[in-house]
Amino acid sequence: MSKNLSYVLLCTFWLITFSSCAFKIVNRTKDITYLKADSARNIAEQKLNVFAPRKKGKLKDVFIFVYGGTWNSGYKSLYNFLGNRMARKNVVTVILDYPKSPGATYDIMADDVAKSVKWVKDNIEKYGGDPNKIYISGHSAGGHLSALISVRNDYFDKLGISNPIKGTILIDAAGIDMYSYMKESKFPEGNTFVQTFTNNPVAWKDASPLYHLSKTMPPMLIYVGEKTYPSILIGNDLLVASLRKLNRDPIFYNLKGKKHKPMITQFLNPYSHRYKEIKDFMRKNNGEIQK
Repeated sequence: MSKNLSYVLLCTFWLITFSSCAFKIVNRTKDITYLKADSARNIAEQKLNVFAPRKKGKLKDVFIFVYGGTWNSGYKSLYNFLGNRMARKNVVTVILDYPKSPGATYDIMADDVAKSVKWVKDNIEKYGGDPNKIYISGHSAGGHLSALISVRNDYFDKLGISNPIKGTILIDAAGIDMYSYMKESKFPEGNTFVQTFTNNPVAWKDASPLYHLSKTMPPMLIYVGEKTYPSILIGNDLLVASLRKLNRDPIFYNLKGKKHKPMITQFLNPYSHRYKEIKDFMRKNNGEIQK
């Protein structure tokens, strides 16, 4: 059995185990087009799913999730469990697809993730979400893309808007220092990382969130698994240290015993402490908790 199939089956098992009544109180709107096909860039139509609490009233925090998959794989429907669980916790949640390598470089991916955020800013109020309380999160490669558009305002400048991200939640994010990783790895032409990040060191630095930090960037909540890949450990340690030097001290959790994939599958458990930590992070940055 392939690793990918095993992973899907594991997710399905946990989804059935923990979701007996998860869908009863959630409004789900699927396959919304946020980006039309672009033949000039050879990019297919891109869609997203919205999960919203059925209870109306005050506009709710918004959580955008960008999944991982080495920048070359993945699909939004695998993460429906996360949308349902967050919506049950009174958070409007958006899970999106985005272009993949080799058809797209990291820059095209980041451009299109930023466009999804703009779509959310423009439309999420119709689903009960507050357009002024947009948080973005991602696991692995999705964490990289989330971090990159959070710290590089030029992705939103091109769209004619100010960066609308209120806070960033990284879940075992890859690619934080892609410059050092690519320089040390010396991948051959045709390697998936070369297809995604090119063989140009200037592009590697442009792609690395670590080199674009500022005192005005959104606050961060950072999760790293104790037993994740070394490059992820190193990159996130550098990120935390650099943020502290800027007096932008993040909330940081190094989760004991956790490997890379369990960092996202832990969210299959609706009682995971991560949900409360994320909600508390949102409330703090909304000014609802004393800093």
